[in-house]
Amino acid sequence: MDIERARFNMIESQIRTWEVLDQAVLDTLAEVRREEFVPPQYRSLAFVDMEIPLGHGEAMLAPKLEARLLQELTLQPADRVLEVGTGSGYQAALLAHRAAHVYSIELSADLSASAARKLARLGIGNVTLRVGNGALGWPEEGPFDAILLTGSVPVIPPGLREQLADGGRLLAVVGEPPVMTARLVTQISPGVYNETGLFETCIAPLREVRQPERFVF
Repeated sequence: MDIERARFNMIESQIRTWEVLDQAVLDTLAEVRREEFVPPQYRSLAFVDMEIPLGHGEAMLAPKLEARLLQELTLQPADRVLEVGTGSGYQAALLAHRAAHVYSIELSADLSASAARKLARLGIGNVTLRVGNGALGWPEEGPFDAILLTGSVPVIPPGLREQLADGGRLLAVVGEPPVMTARLVTQISPGVYNETGLFETCIAPLREVRQPERFVF
């Protein structure tokens, strides 16, 4: 496989057509080697428009969604970012190329360790990893300029909003199958938030998030 041609085709055929037009984001996707984060048995699928299994009930998101989430956060070079759900480490690598530092939490110790090895191998040093319940955030390292949830939630965990800096953005896919919405929450002043629906999608839930209790009749 011609990896660079496959990467180019992914960007031009999948990502641009999904309204990802920020050139800085596209340049980041060209620079960060996605194939290095894909499990070896799926390496030939690294640039295909699909989710890729990681084990432990988790998966890499489709490339176009990873790119769209990165674009919607509108990261700045000085930003400090919290990622909930490290997974393969690829999204953390993308975030790290656009921000000052990334703090990433993963429930699976195996996936966190694997991501650490990949990031180190590629010389990406501005990512701090932690094993734990990402739904609780990482308050001792906050506040954050951006928070990204890489799995869906039925509702946004309330404690995460409180870890946003002034002007900070939180991006999460909210809802239940078959229809979910990517929602951007912006803190416009302390304790005051603006929430916007961006686009519809459907992804697997974060495992550490408690599902709301349902009424039984």
